[in-house]
Amino acid sequence: MKTFSKNQYAYANNILITIVSAIFGYNLYQFIVHPENSNIAISLILVVLTSVMVRRYGYKPANEKNKDI
Repeated sequence: MKTFSKNQYAYANNILITIVSAIFGYNLYQFIVHPENSNIAISLILVVLTSVMVRRYGYKPANEKNKDI
């Protein structure tokens, strides 16, 4: 009985997407409301790095047929 998914990075990538989305959303809000306090460039770099990681490792676990049934 194997419980590991073939894509071990899927869970980490989903967490990374969530965190980067929150950071980007907050900095976009700061850019619109208080432009002097925003770090939009750093947020865009994080978004690009996240995009590269998701394209390289994927964000969905690979389907594995259940052999126990």
